[in-house]
Amino acid sequence: MPRARQQRVELLQGTLDLLILRTLQWGPQHGHGISVAIRSSSQDVLQIDHGSLYPALHRLERQGWVNAEWKTTENKQRAKYYRLTAAGRRQVQTERDRWTRLTEAIARVLDPA
Repeated sequence: MPRARQQRVELLQGTLDLLILRTLQWGPQHGHGISVAIRSSSQDVLQIDHGSLYPALHRLERQGWVNAEWKTTENKQRAKYYRLTAAGRRQVQTERDRWTRLTEAIARVLDPA
């Protein structure tokens, strides 16, 4: 197995939602841009494939946390741009709180007192 593949990190269910919502706090973005931003800010550890990203974006849109509109990219291609809604901005904090509780619980299991 190639070393890069071995070092890929599988995301826990729900983590992708948090990453997408957090990325959209920086401003509207199309799907590929979201993927690039996550990969870049994680120093290439997190690589989101389109087969996971777009279903998550559609789910977030159905939940009312993002909305989308078609625009032309800087490369003159049509792309759907996603933007956080007010509910989405509130959800970022909810998801961050949930993530903190989860990581603290895992830390307690890995390193009991």
